[in-house]
Amino acid sequence: MTESFSWIFRGIKLRDWLLTAVLTALGIALMLENLHISETEVRAAIAEGSMAHPMDSHSVWMIPVFAAATLPVLWWRRSVVVVAGVCTAAMALHVLLFGWVTRCGAGLPLAFVVAFLSTLATRGVMTWIACGLSVLLTGLVLVVDATTGTGAILLALPVVLVLFGVGLAARHRSDLNRQLALREEELRRLRDQRAALEVSDDRERLSHQLDGLLQDRLTQLTAAAETAGELPPAEAKAVLATIESDSRRTLQDMREIVGLLRGADAALSPAPTVAHLDTLLARLRTAHSRLTVTGDPRALPPAVELSAYRIVEHLVAALADEAGTPIEVAVRFDANALEIQVHGQVGVPAELKAAVVRAKERAKLLGGSVEVKVTKGYAGAVAQLPVAG
Repeated sequence: MTESFSWIFRGIKLRDWLLTAVLTALGIALMLENLHISETEVRAAIAEGSMAHPMDSHSVWMIPVFAAATLPVLWWRRSVVVVAGVCTAAMALHVLLFGWVTRCGAGLPLAFVVAFLSTLATRGVMTWIACGLSVLLTGLVLVVDATTGTGAILLALPVVLVLFGVGLAARHRSDLNRQLALREEELRRLRDQRAALEVSDDRERLSHQLDGLLQDRLTQLTAAAETAGELPPAEAKAVLATIESDSRRTLQDMREIVGLLRGADAALSPAPTVAHLDTLLARLRTAHSRLTVTGDPRALPPAVELSAYRIVEHLVAALADEAGTPIEVAVRFDANALEIQVHGQVGVPAELKAAVVRAKERAKLLGGSVEVKVTKGYAGAVAQLPVAG
């Protein structure tokens, strides 16, 4: 029973309740006025021209029957055509049962609302069916209205059609905005793919460069080593010194190329560790950056140390680096894991999203995880890196 009741009101928004409440309140107020107006007041109003016809009914049942025409608006998001049909049928019943009474004060706003909503929730033929029902609803409201008379139909119908046109224009603009957003997302995806392809090409080129460098240098070093055995000691020593120098230069070149292939990790000597996080935060412009270390600080495997540093580096770079925007980093050394927490104000949301992707890739290499939550413009990240042994 509870599930059925909740299904009835599922998907209804607060503004739907407010709209329906306003229309229903107008209808109840108008029907109460119909109930309490006296025949003397009606004749006086007709004589002065403020009413067009005597009242046919003062029944209290006018209130629930008119409410039956306004309450269906609550479900317009599910099927505005059905809602328009129910409203029109309820209004027709009201006309048949009570005849000449005043309906325009609440019936016309209902017809105008139905005409506008019909363009927002329907497409194609259904839109025009809903429009036709709203026109019929307008006619029913005014056909035997004691206050305005039937002549008001000629004034009300253009208003209904104008509102219908405004709704069509609003829907068209909304569709255009949606299409633009989709195209923008597609362009962003294509741009990311292009960037990935360019990075892949660069890495392939650098790999070939590294392979060629090793081949050339090894050939040179082998030739030099073979000739050193036939030379006098002094000359052999000079050749060996040259071999050592060339070997160091080769190693340095390899580090630079591998660093480019791996995102500059290998280009740092020594590789950054958790101990370097305070230096990283010190480079920020904000004066409120803070590093907190708890647990059992100790030397961790190089891969864990480097990944921890890079994760913090990625996340901090995406946070707002301005005076008065604190950035807090907390590191906790557990027995089997290293936990990192980063908190700060979001700078550019797109940059934070990209930084989170890079941080997650880092953590995934070690079997770890990174979780990020953004609340009211502030981001909180928690990274878990397993520590073997």
